[in-house]
Amino acid sequence: MFYALNGRTLKKALIIICSAFFTAVVLYAYEMNRPVFSLPSGPKAVYKVDNARNEVALTFDISWGDENADKILDVLKQHGIQNATFFLSASWAERHPAVVKRIKEEGHEIGSMGYNFVNYTELENAKIRQDLIMAKKVFDMLGIKQVELLRPPGGNFNKNVLKVAQSLGYTVVHWSIDSKDWLNPGTDQIVENVTRDLEPGDIVLLHASDSAKQTAKALPKIIASMKENGYKNVNLSELLANGEAESRGIE
Repeated sequence: MFYALNGRTLKKALIIICSAFFTAVVLYAYEMNRPVFSLPSGPKAVYKVDNARNEVALTFDISWGDENADKILDVLKQHGIQNATFFLSASWAERHPAVVKRIKEEGHEIGSMGYNFVNYTELENAKIRQDLIMAKKVFDMLGIKQVELLRPPGGNFNKNVLKVAQSLGYTVVHWSIDSKDWLNPGTDQIVENVTRDLEPGDIVLLHASDSAKQTAKALPKIIASMKENGYKNVNLSELLANGEAESRGIE
């Protein structure tokens, strides 16, 4: 009787343990694939944050080049900015591991621009997913874990891009202030483009690819203007945590 009773008890205990384990696995899988930002109407792209703390986010896209990224990092370091956000094409990142390491070690946040710098709106869902998964493998290899922010290459997205991004756990981030620095319109014009209408919660688009030849020279003036007007730079994750995201979907 003693052994039979304990056998039944052990069987029940094993069933409870297995059920708990299965539930934990399901919840873990859900959390891993849950986007940071979505609405009942579907996934959206964040372009600004309703922020009452005078916080803004400087973001830099890098898809190619060998020189400009270090120049941008030098300026940020000189001016005490240790929390910018860099969106990297993984194909560029795997060719420049030392720069990626420097970005991380100097306190900046890293987001993904996928692997290849291609227009996602022209790809089938399977190809978008393949590109994002390939990018994740590269970031994992480089020691960049939990990359949850995605800026589709060129800022191009549609419903399909948003849905694929959501399924992989990404928050798609656009911008509210476009510096247009990639046009190389002149240092003063870049500064004007950023600072003229800057407001709390703005996400500023800048570039650290070699094509943006004037950004490093414009950046000190941008940072000085931000400080003069009481703005504090934070990375995107902190900006999102400190306010309500304003979104743009696709009709």
